[in-house]
Amino acid sequence: MLKEYGFVRVGAIVNEIHLLDVNYNVNKLKELLTKANDMGIEIAVTPELSIVGYTTQDMFLNDDIYNECIKGLAELKEFSKTLPLVFIVGAPIRVDNSLYNCAVSFYNGHIIGITPKTYIPNYSEFYEARYFNSASLLKKNKINLLGENIIISNMLLYKCDNFNLTYAVDICEDLWMANSPSNFTTLKGANLIFNLSSSNETVGKVGYRKNLVRVQAGKTISAYVYASSGVWESTSDIIFSGHAIIAEPSGETKENERFKFESSIIYQDIDIFRINNDRIKERTYEMMDIENEVFETSFSLIKRNNILEKKFDKKPFLAHTNEGLNEIFTIQTMALAKRVKHLGNSKMVIGISGGADSTLAFLVCMNVCKVLNLDPKNVIAVTMPGFGTSNRTYNNSKNLILAYGATFKEISIKDACEVHFKDIDYDPKLLGITYENTQARERTQILFDIANKENGIVVGTGDMSELALGWATYNGDHMSNYGVNASIPKTLVTTLIAFIKDQEEGLIKETLIDILNTPISPELLPLDDDGNIKQATEKSVGPYILHDFFLYHFLRYGASIKKVYFLAKETFKDDFKEEEIKNTLRVFVRRFFSQQFKRNCIPDGIKVGSVSLSPRGDLRLSSDTYNSLFLKELEEI
Repeated sequence: MLKEYGFVRVGAIVNEIHLLDVNYNVNKLKELLTKANDMGIEIAVTPELSIVGYTTQDMFLNDDIYNECIKGLAELKEFSKTLPLVFIVGAPIRVDNSLYNCAVSFYNGHIIGITPKTYIPNYSEFYEARYFNSASLLKKNKINLLGENIIISNMLLYKCDNFNLTYAVDICEDLWMANSPSNFTTLKGANLIFNLSSSNETVGKVGYRKNLVRVQAGKTISAYVYASSGVWESTSDIIFSGHAIIAEPSGETKENERFKFESSIIYQDIDIFRINNDRIKERTYEMMDIENEVFETSFSLIKRNNILEKKFDKKPFLAHTNEGLNEIFTIQTMALAKRVKHLGNSKMVIGISGGADSTLAFLVCMNVCKVLNLDPKNVIAVTMPGFGTSNRTYNNSKNLILAYGATFKEISIKDACEVHFKDIDYDPKLLGITYENTQARERTQILFDIANKENGIVVGTGDMSELALGWATYNGDHMSNYGVNASIPKTLVTTLIAFIKDQEEGLIKETLIDILNTPISPELLPLDDDGNIKQATEKSVGPYILHDFFLYHFLRYGASIKKVYFLAKETFKDDFKEEEIKNTLRVFVRRFFSQQFKRNCIPDGIKVGSVSLSPRGDLRLSSDTYNSLFLKELEEI
């Protein structure tokens, strides 16, 4: 009978999550909420965006993820019928044309209210403004969600009708600001504040955070219940500890043990009567009116059995005019020229394989010499024959370098790799990943050492399609000082070379034509008996024209996997069988997410179009992200 004495039992839950795996997260929440109910907890809070993960990053903008979050909220709503417990879950909520970082409160089969975050951090490791709007920009205070008209406001008070308790919600950054929403909701009557947070750990931050919670509880004369994301969030650059705190106005504080690889629940019995009595004594507690006028309208669409008539470009990244292609080439050139000039007209060191990617990067280097009026010898072009190098690609490399007047170097990597195989006790007859990556890393080491020797920089040659699939050797061809092809997809690489080829003549033109006709291959495996390239990239990962199509629609427009497949099926129906499209899309989904760790540490590289994979620009994605939702959707097609 604690209530008759003014006590309410509140809890802070730190739930284990799998990034983007909403189904897993919802089941874990249900398990923990059942446990919390068994503990006698009456109101419980979970961390910020606990239904999907705070480090979801750019996938917040994806339709699949959002729809899965709504399905998860529907399941929690139904689940709330089974427990006499109020609980608060973090989720993204769309209102009109904006996305909000919200706290969703459940009770007895209903969503009883939604509180959006007010202060959206956009500094240092935080970039929420990339996805979320501030609650201050809301133009309405009611939305329809899961069949209910629900109040949504950062000034929302949750009043208990049979007990003198009113709670309100802060979300993470809201606590750290001078004009915290809880400064005002407590003035309006809230005596209990819940905070859904994702506060990362740095040295000394834990003490500051704890003091903030205690000070806010003290100055607002309320109990403050704080739950922050745990160690299951991505650790690409930051770590979360799962800090949970319950503070009372008196300064009494309860907290959990941080950095645990298991979910945690803490609870405390809060004396609401005591809080209310303190407020009566504190005559400075004046109430203020908060009014928001809203307007609403509605319309309906009839159901139609339409078929798709709109046509989509098979190569959506391409610029379809010479002017557009020249613009792209100019952007690449000027970006590298700026870096070279900044470093004192340093030399450009580049590995030439005879393939399309290194050819385009080499052409950019030669154009930089024109722009900066540098001797072409400033470009040190190195061909490094290995176990899979064909006469065709070797000759094309050499002809191209000499025809342009660059500094030509030939350094075979075979002996060095054989020594390395012996050093690490590896049998070179095993033509596995070690055999291949040893060659890629040996070439990269040579390039960087030459750059040191010549006071130059290594110019990267890898393209965006390879970055999307992670088709690069980590710390091998994955690394350089500057990547001029970083946002150029494979389908655009060849188009640019063809564009430049038409401006050339003689040996250069002939060489570029043959390069364009050479199969795409890393040439890391031995040749066939006739000396031809045996290793074909597209046989391993699928057609690049499909991967580029997938990448464009998935990232540029946030299309669902079902939609990406549908568009590809319609666009390439005369080129590929449906099963090949589906299999290639499966490869894309698996590799795109599993290889993010490579993209999160790529060197500087210029963006030329509407899509880039740079972690400093267009794609903020955690290396620990799960792809299960997308694969599941693909398998259900």
